Amino acid sequence: MSNSSIVQMTQLLVDWSNGDKEALDKLMPFVYQELHRLAHLYMRKENAGHALQTTALVNEAYMKLIDQNRVQWQNRAHFFAIASQMMRRILVDYARKKLYAKRGGETVHVSLDEALILSNEKAPDLVILDEALTNLAEMDERRSRVVELRFFGGLTVDETAEVLKVSSDTVLRDWALAKAWLYRYMSNET
Repeated sequence: MSNSSIVQMTQLLVDWSNGDKEALDKLMPFVYQELHRLAHLYMRKENAGHALQTTALVNEAYMKLIDQNRVQWQNRAHFFAIASQMMRRILVDYARKKLYAKRGGETVHVSLDEALILSNEKAPDLVILDEALTNLAEMDERRSRVVELRFFGGLTVDETAEVLKVSSDTVLRDWALAKAWLYRYMSNET
């Protein structure tokens, strides 16, 4: 995304927060394109043969984001920080549903959109990652947010630093330490 597009998107987010309905219409192509890019980045990290549909994930996140009417959007990074949290919740919720059904839970009725998202992915890995991030957040909230923003949100080091209001060097240190902690935690859980 070019610098001018980032500035334009930030202005549209601010205008939308201030009640400008036309700004939302102009904003949506930017948002949809960027959400698709983020979801694609996430999906590239999954195992080969993964059937989770990027478009279905984007559509669900998109619908949740445009329903946000009480958020005062500060800028593009703030918007995508919220988007990364939503994508994490969506992915973990589906992984939990899949794991629940796999373990003999009651039949789960899903909508057509949910059926597009459910797949053969290794659901326990995502559930363990979410559990690990929750535990990490209890010890170090910022490191947990760094992982969430970078892994689920696809934000760059600089964008993550902007959202968290820390330096890029701090983000890099937090990222390295959090990855090591998560690796150790998840190795013990599997």
